[in-house]
Amino acid sequence: MINPWAVLYFSALVLAGGAGTPGAGAAGPAAFVAAVTLASASRQLFLAAGGTVWGRTLSGPRGRVATALLSAVVISALATGLLLRG
Repeated sequence: MINPWAVLYFSALVLAGGAGTPGAGAAGPAAFVAAVTLASASRQLFLAAGGTVWGRTLSGPRGRVATALLSAVVISALATGLLLRG
């Protein structure tokens, strides 16, 4: 997946013409790139860890029952809404 925030950060950097104060050299843009890289990597790790936890939770016996009940409630609510609207 593409990290939308990284695209936004780099777009802002390019459109602004750089990062940091004028005459600061390459330290400002390098720090910016390092921060965006760290943020992007941490987002990917968070998504992977969250997916693992949710995958294990939802694929177990309790998770299957819970998702079945939730889907039944959602489908019943949608059907009721259709019937009431006529």
